[in-house]
Amino acid sequence: MLYKLFMNEKDIIIENISTICRRIENTCHRIGRNPKEVKLLLATKTVSAEKIKIALETGTTLIGENKVQEIKEKYECLKDTPHTKHFIGHLQTNKVKELLKFGVSCIQSLDRLDLAEKLQQRLESDDKSIEAFIQVNTSYEESKFGLDPSEVLAFSKQVSQLNRIKIKGLMTIGLFSADTEKVRKCFRLLKEIQQKIIAENIPNIEVNELSMGMSGDLETAVEEGTTIIRVGTAIFGQRIYPDSYYWNEQK
Repeated sequence: MLYKLFMNEKDIIIENISTICRRIENTCHRIGRNPKEVKLLLATKTVSAEKIKIALETGTTLIGENKVQEIKEKYECLKDTPHTKHFIGHLQTNKVKELLKFGVSCIQSLDRLDLAEKLQQRLESDDKSIEAFIQVNTSYEESKFGLDPSEVLAFSKQVSQLNRIKIKGLMTIGLFSADTEKVRKCFRLLKEIQQKIIAENIPNIEVNELSMGMSGDLETAVEEGTTIIRVGTAIFGQRIYPDSYYWNEQK
């Protein structure tokens, strides 16, 4: 990594994306998956619009933001650069109206009925629809948002009645642990929940996508069936504050 000391910021970002993509591809080839089945999402919390533009030039055009305020601040600078924007942070009901103004195509953190109902109400008012993932707390940590795994099937049936919300997948933030098998258990549980929902054949509910895995555990996530890997720090560099500040996972 010493050579990076002599690289400019643009080259470092491009090289980092290339490294992550190679890891995804190598894992897919090793286990017999098609690498095209796994998308890289650029987690852009606290990342400037200028840095995001550099990353988008590589052809990786899926980004995920954690805070509505950041989406708003970066919107003008990024609106003419082709990209797809997901919201991946905890969403407060009083932020729904504002969020929908800024080109978000998918909310990956749907985790409670009052949020879904508020979202449906706003979408009806705006005559819009939106894709969403149901967030699941597969690590059973009290500090994390997301539905208890036992609640997901019933929640899916409730949300299926809200015709403006198109459920496309499930999302989880796995256990932050160096123990690969403990992390794998979280990802495997999400896959099991996905299969249970598919078996129910619920109208308006498609859960073909699984958003799980980050830079530290992406190989495990790919092995367990993820379709979206979320990576931020390993591409854009360390942030001023710890991840817990930006993820807003403390209840």
